[in-house]
Amino acid sequence: MIKKINFKNNVYLLYTYTYGPPMAVAPLNKVIEVIDYAVTVIDPRKILIGIPNYGYDWTLPFEVGTKARSISNVGAVELARETGSSILYDETAKSPYFYYTDESGSAHVVWFEDARSIEEKLLLISMYGLLGCGVWNIMKFFPQNWLVLNSMFNIYKAL
Repeated sequence: MIKKINFKNNVYLLYTYTYGPPMAVAPLNKVIEVIDYAVTVIDPRKILIGIPNYGYDWTLPFEVGTKARSISNVGAVELARETGSSILYDETAKSPYFYYTDESGSAHVVWFEDARSIEEKLLLISMYGLLGCGVWNIMKFFPQNWLVLNSMFNIYKAL
């Protein structure tokens, strides 16, 4: 499911959101579809790719209108450890996820980002000759993100 929002004369495409169905936050195959189109109508040197810095925890079965809980990437790994869950990796979306059952017996699925999924998205910058990336949301602690970014690019702080 792709949701389109307009904000301050910019268009943003969201692959999933708080009330959306369980799936990767930014599945690589869908990101590539959007970039493939975008570079046909916009100079790639004017395009920033968005890098998500969060995950979602959905209660299963998913029901339309129910809200997922936002979770940090580090928090997702901690939750997997606490619940004894195995972290899986979707090779199409290039994103990690896991299942767990909470104390009340409700099933959950958590999709989030890790160093592998971030690197896959960042590789698109060079592949397509994009301007760079922006991270949403920097308020969640995720040291792997900065390690991967620093290993691949020169980082500049926007003013």
